[in-house]
Amino acid sequence: MRAFMAIELNSKLVDKIIEIQKTLAEANALVKFVEPENLHFTFKFLGDITPEKADDIINMAETKIESYKPFDIKIKGTGAFPSLGYIKVIWLGIEEPKQFSKMQEDFDQEFVKMGFKKERSYIPHLTIGRVKGVQNKELLVSMVTELEDIDIGTMNVDRLILKESDLTPVGPIYTDIKEIYL
Repeated sequence: MRAFMAIELNSKLVDKIIEIQKTLAEANALVKFVEPENLHFTFKFLGDITPEKADDIINMAETKIESYKPFDIKIKGTGAFPSLGYIKVIWLGIEEPKQFSKMQEDFDQEFVKMGFKKERSYIPHLTIGRVKGVQNKELLVSMVTELEDIDIGTMNVDRLILKESDLTPVGPIYTDIKEIYL
């Protein structure tokens, strides 16, 4: 299965994010926006794994997560990867990502021990759209820049979720495999 570890978006924040997507859609650029039910923070992309590897990941995560307590994050500001000059992904950021980043780095060390690739420079973010072409890109970039300080709200991080990702012609379908609580 194709899998990843994720942090679910609090459902109370979804409507605000949909409004941002609608605003950005006014640029009439070639953007595929992430469906509301698929909005999440990717904690670690795992790629294709076996059911046995999934069990190993769950066991590791259940042990590792014991040293963490739930914490709040404030979702604020838009940005782009790899850069505004070459925009491919539009994202929302976290205002003070220290705790989130520390947890991700700690877990990443365990993932590396399990044979996964080390994250180069992980930046906690919530992908809201993927740019598919150059149509009206300048307008889109200016709109992303205008929203760089937008405040979405605060949510509690209380679990990691191992998810399966089934790629289909209409977009990915995510299935929760296991929720692991902080």
